[in-house]
Amino acid sequence: MKIATQTLKYIILVLGIVIMILPFLWMISTSLKNGGATMVFPPKFIPNPATFANYRDVFEQFPMLTFLFNSILVAVLSTSGTILVATMAAYAFARMQFKGRDKLFLLYLATMMIPAQVTMIPQFILLKNLNWIDTYQGLIVPNIFGVFAVFLMKQAFMSLPKELEEAAFIDGANHFTVCFKIFLPLIKPTIATLSIFTFMSSWNNYLWPLIVTSSSNKATLPLGLAMLQGQYATNWNLVMAGVVISVIPILAVYIFAQKYFIQGMAMAGMKE
Repeated sequence: MKIATQTLKYIILVLGIVIMILPFLWMISTSLKNGGATMVFPPKFIPNPATFANYRDVFEQFPMLTFLFNSILVAVLSTSGTILVATMAAYAFARMQFKGRDKLFLLYLATMMIPAQVTMIPQFILLKNLNWIDTYQGLIVPNIFGVFAVFLMKQAFMSLPKELEEAAFIDGANHFTVCFKIFLPLIKPTIATLSIFTFMSSWNNYLWPLIVTSSSNKATLPLGLAMLQGQYATNWNLVMAGVVISVIPILAVYIFAQKYFIQGMAMAGMKE
């Protein structure tokens, strides 16, 4: 009975892995096909012949390097800014005492119930008055103030023992020292998790760059991929080649952050 249960679990896990990986394999397969092979019925999973010309054509026909540069710049600065702002705000809400702190945090947390689409028009008007339309700061600054990021960091700060900051204050440390030199190294798993979420959100964001940019010089990769779709016909092999290119940085960030996440969890377990 136990062997049958274990076998059933492995079968379900394998099926889940296949269901998750199959779309990515199909994406890679389509990116290696020529234009006619994408319309063959029944569709062929293995491209014959396989060609890497689609990746060359994507860079030759569209300014993909500009799109990649813009996406990397916006995603990295948005992620860094989000972590910095969320760290300072979360530390104030979690470890500092001031009048109305809890009520202010609840009010701040309540803004999570407002759909992002509702605030886009006021944000656009504000950026227009600041002359930030079609600029990098217009793409980056509105994204670094995230309620979820503050909430996540606040919960991490609240889990740390109070004795750490008391000992630091006795030694003459101030709040900035406690926050950035004592507390921050202890919550690496939270920082890694927040970095992944923020980077992926910024990297895949399509609607806000579409609203705030008006030229291809400031367009990000999602907008560039939309340009690959024609009005009457779409070269799906080129689209899939562009999608593969867009997925690689996300995988790299995830793999890099996952290593620090596992290390942080192991260090937390050794402290007990």
